[in-house]
Amino acid sequence: MLKVFLGSAPGVGKTYKMLDEAHRRAERGADVVVAFVECHGRRHTEEILDGLEVVPRLSREYRGTAFEELDTDAVIARRPQVAVVDELAHTNIPGGRHAKRWQDVEELLAAGIDVLTTVNVQHLESLNDVVRKITGVPQRETVPDEVVRRADQIELVDMAPEGLRRRMAHGNVYAAEKVDAALSNYFRVGNLTALRELALLWLAGRVDEGLRRYRAEHEISKVWETRETVVVALTGGPEGETLIRRAARIADRAGSDALLAVHVARSDGLADADPAALLSQRRLVESLGGSYHSVVGDDIPTALLDFARASNATQLVLGTSRRGALRRALTAGRGIGEATIELSGDIDVHMVTHENAGRSRLPFVAKTRHPTTEGRSTPRRWAGLISGLILPPLLTLVLAQTRDAINLTSDTLLFLALVVGISLLGGMASALVASVVASLLLNYYFIPPIHEFTIASPNNVLALAVFATVAMVVAGIVDTARKLAQRAARATAEAETLSALAGSVLRGDQAVPALLDRLRETFGMVSVDLVDGVPQARVGEEIMPVGGDAALVLRGRPLPASDRRVLAAFAAHVQVALERDRLAEVAAEVEPVKAADRLRTALLAAVSHDLRTPLAVALASVSSLRSDDVEFTADQRADLLFAAEESLGRLSSLVENLLDMSRLQAGALTLDLGPTALEDVWSAAVASLPAPTAPVEVRGLDEVPPVHADGPLLERVLANLVANAVRHAPGSPLLVSASVLGDGVQVRVVDRGPGIPEGARDRVFQPFQRLGDTDNTNGVGLGLALARGLTEAMGGTLTPEDTPGGGLTMVLTLPAHLLDEEDEVPETGEHHQAVPTLTERN
Repeated sequence: MLKVFLGSAPGVGKTYKMLDEAHRRAERGADVVVAFVECHGRRHTEEILDGLEVVPRLSREYRGTAFEELDTDAVIARRPQVAVVDELAHTNIPGGRHAKRWQDVEELLAAGIDVLTTVNVQHLESLNDVVRKITGVPQRETVPDEVVRRADQIELVDMAPEGLRRRMAHGNVYAAEKVDAALSNYFRVGNLTALRELALLWLAGRVDEGLRRYRAEHEISKVWETRETVVVALTGGPEGETLIRRAARIADRAGSDALLAVHVARSDGLADADPAALLSQRRLVESLGGSYHSVVGDDIPTALLDFARASNATQLVLGTSRRGALRRALTAGRGIGEATIELSGDIDVHMVTHENAGRSRLPFVAKTRHPTTEGRSTPRRWAGLISGLILPPLLTLVLAQTRDAINLTSDTLLFLALVVGISLLGGMASALVASVVASLLLNYYFIPPIHEFTIASPNNVLALAVFATVAMVVAGIVDTARKLAQRAARATAEAETLSALAGSVLRGDQAVPALLDRLRETFGMVSVDLVDGVPQARVGEEIMPVGGDAALVLRGRPLPASDRRVLAAFAAHVQVALERDRLAEVAAEVEPVKAADRLRTALLAAVSHDLRTPLAVALASVSSLRSDDVEFTADQRADLLFAAEESLGRLSSLVENLLDMSRLQAGALTLDLGPTALEDVWSAAVASLPAPTAPVEVRGLDEVPPVHADGPLLERVLANLVANAVRHAPGSPLLVSASVLGDGVQVRVVDRGPGIPEGARDRVFQPFQRLGDTDNTNGVGLGLALARGLTEAMGGTLTPEDTPGGGLTMVLTLPAHLLDEEDEVPETGEHHQAVPTLTERN
């Protein structure tokens, strides 16, 4: 069991809270040890630490200094029930089994030890860039969000900004000499308020996940009004933007940011969707901070309410019907809005008027498709049967009053039209009943002899037979056309859903979890899980094999057979996504091998000459000096010694670059980042280079603030940049200038050489690339590759630009050293930072 105490900011008391929890567990009889806790000199934290068993720490030496770390092996050997581990995001000193402390914690959990730990919201990986923008302080120690989300319990430790500032002013957080700087920088009220909101929102998302999982496990469909969630139903019609904006205002007045738009891809009113309009409305929803969803449903009101309940929505926004008064009168049954209101239960339904209300045009026959499952709903069938019994007598009553004005032919055609109309309402069964009743009434009241069921004229017998036949045939054709139209609408809806799904998968923006969530929404299920193997279906579950040893388990309503085609398509997409993830993992494993092979080939090709050449020159010079066969003059001996010294210097520089490049690629190079004055580094860089053949002008190095960098490595970067400029622009003057840009410092190394073609600029930063050099006299091409690698490792960038008037300008950008995280947020105790490999950076 893992419990995380999440702090909204440094100093809110998360470590104190964690130790208080440890004391309570110890008092209840649990075996509790303190594996690692950093008190930072805080008196109250040190006092509450008393009385708890502390496991001795592991001491490691780094750059001549001893550091204490968590001794994971000692804790596992002690095997307590509960271990207290502070600072989950901490980076370990090199030399241990794990690079990060959260990896040590996972090892403790795997050993069956419960862990209490702490982390601040600014160290969550997903919020890293946001916190930097807010506070101006880069957070170099982070922990993956998923590690914290997997915790069994997360407890927020929070404090009002004013209270935290008072705590700091009283000296309960930092030493007195750091308080003023901290209060005026990182711990400003605005910063603390923003961090507090980030913590609350992040935790709210995690709570929502837990609530949804609990409701799914306990099959709870009733809405829990934990917060206002507004769902707006979109038809793809022109009223969509009005509904979205109204729903956004409702959500805003309710103090909620949960806005969901849903389109039911099916027949009936929502089937006539304009894809371009839906795309425009989707963009509008997302611009307002909401999310767009598409579901397939035969019964529109039920589909909407199933989605709303699955989302724990409290309010549903619908537009008033676009059907005109005549169409509403001719169309039997309730409208979508009325049916939704009747079935909504504890969900509030808002019917929003709009300028397109009541403007739908006839013919209504093609539009009057109502929610069915391959047929009409039970109420409509009953309405058709009742109409078949009642409407023919009513028509007979009307025609009997106009017997003298209308002949038998007209009477027959009017009865025929009535039968066709009833068939539209209730289907073939209703048409059959209506035709029988109409035939009897026509015979009794209008065919001589009247008021008898006998027929005097053979022609009238033929007319009545033709009437019955035509009525049934026309009714059958209409009913078949209606069914085909419904199937076409269903196919269109399925195609729309699958097209959107396929597009999102091909774009790569739907990982497997997102596909499962999309599947749950589409079919209005309570939950959808991907499991290994094909389990036995239980009551309320649908099982769909995915392929291999996996299957989809859907919990919720029973799915009709027509929906299983779409479900099978979803399963195929999930299988493709799984296969793509597997191939991506394989490719990720193979890519480093391929990169290493390419690097090895290039290394052998380039170094085979460049190692031998200086080595051969040095060896020849030394051999000549040792030879007794030739008498050298003093000048000749000096020349030979100079040649040997120069060649050995080139060889030493080459080997040093190769070693540094190998450390970068292996991630073994470590940094000692801190405030670094450019003027001092420049002096050291110039001293390490041969005297340039042309003047070097320096501007502004003493006028910019210190940069956040590793001094010796920055010296190497500047030396390589200047050496590269001198090599490719011999005899031309160089300019090195520095200036402040935003929260960083730019250093420009400007030459007047031939420059680099725009298409080859990325290639010059690859190891062993030498543009314009065919004789291998200018080194192996590691200078710029190493300069960029070291720059990016220090959190900066190195980019080439054209020099106005001709030449190349290398732009080195590094973060300015403002108020460093170590000064303001010492809880993580960062002493070093592992450098990412070239593959990781790319």
